[in-house]
Amino acid sequence: MTNLARFFREAIQGFTRNASTAIGSIVTIFLSLLIIGLFMAAGSMLDSLMSSVENEVSITCYIKDDASQTNYNAMMDKIRKMDSVATVSFTTKDQAMENFKKSNSSNPDIIDGLDGNNPLPASINVELSDSQKVTEVANKIANDSDFKKICDNESDPSESVKYGQGTVERLFQITNYIRIAGIVVIAILVFIALVFINNTIRLAILARRKEIAIMRLVGASNGYIRGPFIMEGALHAIIGSGLAILVIELLRRFAVPQLQNMIKFLNFSVDGSVYGVIYIALVVFGLIIGIIGSLLAMRKYLRV
Repeated sequence: MTNLARFFREAIQGFTRNASTAIGSIVTIFLSLLIIGLFMAAGSMLDSLMSSVENEVSITCYIKDDASQTNYNAMMDKIRKMDSVATVSFTTKDQAMENFKKSNSSNPDIIDGLDGNNPLPASINVELSDSQKVTEVANKIANDSDFKKICDNESDPSESVKYGQGTVERLFQITNYIRIAGIVVIAILVFIALVFINNTIRLAILARRKEIAIMRLVGASNGYIRGPFIMEGALHAIIGSGLAILVIELLRRFAVPQLQNMIKFLNFSVDGSVYGVIYIALVVFGLIIGIIGSLLAMRKYLRV
């Protein structure tokens, strides 16, 4: 306990001796952890958004009016056996019209324009257990010989299979690109933070080189000499991570709700416990960066 108090006291002294460099180190750690935290929060938001999108991803297979019940039931059984298919249901022409009327209840002119006719086809509706397989399953259905006999567009069966092609695929691609970019940016930021901490500890070692030489002469242990420098790196990390957490929490409380209100059709809300995990990760990550940066500097500039 006595040694810890000494380490802390000397770390504070090192901070004051090289205030400008120490502040630069803290600001670098703060900005690095802030961006890392924002990427982690954005990743959680993307996961939430993708979950809501995945729950809505489905395949609709349109059936011609004269298709027999035997044929489309057989096709439904075949679809159920396909990989990644969760549920298969059937919507009749009348049900399709009722759904159309409900979705257009605020536009009666559209319904009146039908003059009592029902141009909507029946459909087989497919829900998936793995939304990323939507294109694969849709292509299997469109290329199935039995489906070609009952689809409402026999000249081009793929036109009878709808699943938001393009939109879903682009969304998955964008999500993957953001995650890859996040990993690259985090790696760069960690490197920059390590360089700054390394430089700060180097200056602290140089400022105390006479004192260190005396401690060596009187037989001070390696841990006794290294301790204050490790504590200083950890102190920079704690302050930097604390500032990063403060900014992210302010954004979570004030900016995110405003953004959600502006984009109500997308759900990217994240549970508060997820932010708790992010904050703990930032503190741990900051300490790792601070301590490793200190150890690297000592290994190079402090021969004990």
